[in-house]
Amino acid sequence: MKQVFIFIYLLFFATAMQAKDAKAFLLTKNEAVTLYCHKNEALVVQTALNLFRQDYVKVLTASPRTESLKKARIVVGTIDNPEIAAWAAEQGICLDRLQGKHEGFLLKVLGAGNKYRLAVLGSDKRGTAYGLMTLVRMMGVSPWQWWADCEPTPREVFQLEADFERLEVPSVAYRGIFINDEDWGLNPWSSNNYEPKMRQRNGEDSTPRNGEIGPYTHERIFELLLRLRANIFWPAMHECTVPFYLIKGNKEVADKYGILISTSHCEPMMRNTNGEWRKAGLGDYNFVTNAKQVVHFWEERVKELSGSDCLYTLGMRGVHDSAMEGAKTIPEQVKVLTDVLKVQRDLLARHVNAQVDKVPQQFIPYKEVLDCYHSGLQVPDDVTLIWCDDNYGYIRHFPTEQERTRKGGHGMYYHASYWGRPHDYLWLATTPPELIHAEMQRAYRHGVDKVWVLNVGDIKPAEYLISLFVDMAWEGSRFGKDKLGAYMARWYEEQLGMEGKELLPLWKTYYDLSFKLRPEFLGGTRTEEKDPKYKLVSDVPMNEKEITERLSQCREMIDAMNRLEKRVPQSRLDAWFQLVKYPLSAMAAMNEKMLGAQLARHRLANWDKPLEAFNRIVTLTEKYNALKDGKWEGIMSWQPRNLPVFAPVKEEYVDAPLTARTNGKLVFQSDLCIGTELLPGKDISCLVETANADSLVVEIRTLPVHPTNGNVVRYRLQLNNEQPIELDFHTEGRSEEWKRNVLSNYASRMVKLPLHNKKRECKLTVTAVDEGVFVQEIVIH
Repeated sequence: MKQVFIFIYLLFFATAMQAKDAKAFLLTKNEAVTLYCHKNEALVVQTALNLFRQDYVKVLTASPRTESLKKARIVVGTIDNPEIAAWAAEQGICLDRLQGKHEGFLLKVLGAGNKYRLAVLGSDKRGTAYGLMTLVRMMGVSPWQWWADCEPTPREVFQLEADFERLEVPSVAYRGIFINDEDWGLNPWSSNNYEPKMRQRNGEDSTPRNGEIGPYTHERIFELLLRLRANIFWPAMHECTVPFYLIKGNKEVADKYGILISTSHCEPMMRNTNGEWRKAGLGDYNFVTNAKQVVHFWEERVKELSGSDCLYTLGMRGVHDSAMEGAKTIPEQVKVLTDVLKVQRDLLARHVNAQVDKVPQQFIPYKEVLDCYHSGLQVPDDVTLIWCDDNYGYIRHFPTEQERTRKGGHGMYYHASYWGRPHDYLWLATTPPELIHAEMQRAYRHGVDKVWVLNVGDIKPAEYLISLFVDMAWEGSRFGKDKLGAYMARWYEEQLGMEGKELLPLWKTYYDLSFKLRPEFLGGTRTEEKDPKYKLVSDVPMNEKEITERLSQCREMIDAMNRLEKRVPQSRLDAWFQLVKYPLSAMAAMNEKMLGAQLARHRLANWDKPLEAFNRIVTLTEKYNALKDGKWEGIMSWQPRNLPVFAPVKEEYVDAPLTARTNGKLVFQSDLCIGTELLPGKDISCLVETANADSLVVEIRTLPVHPTNGNVVRYRLQLNNEQPIELDFHTEGRSEEWKRNVLSNYASRMVKLPLHNKKRECKLTVTAVDEGVFVQEIVIH
């Protein structure tokens, strides 16, 4: 009987396969599919083809074979190749939709009967490579397979329907990441662990080289970027790291993966000033007093890279993240920068391209340089202006209507990790996807579509946010906010091989709680402040009830996580730990440690739980670094910068009462942590009990964004039919109000409204005047 059942099953499977084969492009297990790719295709296409071959073996357990253009089942090519263009015409493929597009690709099934073929065509070299990377992702290969240990699952069959066609063109031209503040993660992991191991494997000297993030590490990073369809990279540049171009092989591996190298706001002309000036510069890095040596310093690198794919950063700041030397006032800095820009463009015209407007260039108005720009600094029209957030996710400047006419276009440098005042957040990646989406879509609507770069710290643990950012850049306005939930579910399903939507409630708790107070902010401390009180752990504004509720939410999140863990495939448990268990568990433990200690200081709890939570964070981190037989040793630190919040909490007692986050009655609370968006002219209303009072004290809490146009962000507040009042909640520079706003993630405005008609209930209405109004809470005091 058993043999009969097996025979019927095999017969059914074979019949099904034949039926499928009759109507689709089909690849089956152990089938060595045939490929064609012209030998003169660009290096990045050859690299992508090799990755496809490797992935094909993992998925369908066979090695693809090279075949002629006429016979191959998969044809790969760039349409500027005459052979490919002619073949496409023979097949009836219209290439008009790809012609002249930047990095676009077409996947299309061709043929009929049992002779179906697949075309993978690109508008240029990167477009062809991205077509291949999209194909392997459709086959079940995650871009994160190496970085998150989520190797693909072998499959019996891969099928595309006979009418399958996929045409894609990126919305943002340059999409990528910035490795930054690498001192406690990527730097020690690479220089002490990964690079020595790889050199030993390849018969080279395996002695650790302090601070080297070398070509083996960069090959892994660039493979990830290629798989993510990203194309630009700002290398690590802290003093602890050997500069990118001073390490043999780094430049070559970037070329191999088609990655454009660029640099941050304080590294003009492809020079890591922080790491290279002390080695190659003479005198002070001061254009006012030492211009000859500074220009020579820049020129040497420009000559070295004259034939490379680069996006040159123009301008000048200090040796590191500081204002330039030699010019103290803004007018003085404007004058110096004007001269600097002229000299730098002369270098590019002399050594790269006499038509300097053909050389990719960017100017980054970051911190004090933004003040220079607003004070009249003229940046050449063909140079891309890279705008920035305020380091906490709130974009400082959006292109005006006049600026949007610039030939060079506009870009964005955005943070998912930050070192600086008022406090770092280098440990866990807790910026809510809703905030990233809201701000970056606002930027895109205002013409920011040339460059998007995300400061990702050490890459891990920001894997999800990196994917989200790059895919948003690819899709542009097509990535609506209604897609966020489905995108997250699909992403976790891709990495973990389980139902992704079941994780959504956990991540909502994680991001919602962290948005109200990031784990790194739970100590009530600040960095880079003169007042010594900010170096001491102190209470954060939460009373006993609020703390108890928050810790209860953390426990519920961890309980749900533990239940789901039982359903994770065995092969994905390491990925689960890296992508889910560590961030959620560490965030919950930090809340238990710091808020438990806050209760204990007020004699409302014992001190044993905070200590236990501290030990749990250390143990979790040790486990992370021990994964995969030490593959990740050194990548994760539980105490970046050794800030007070990370240490065991000192046992001490205070007599002052706890201060609540919300004193008053909450009459409106948005379902979204960032708040409910009100477009200009739109409103929300709520009914408020007044108990026949003479006046009402109302507090409106909104997302602390910066103005989209002009210098204000306003809404109107109206009680019943009384005359509305207009409130502006913009902040200036790094003011104390701005610091409070970014630490709490809300801007507060409180107003006393007279009640002329005494009623038991009144209608309160908030109406947006400007773009960027997100109402989080309304509190009656």
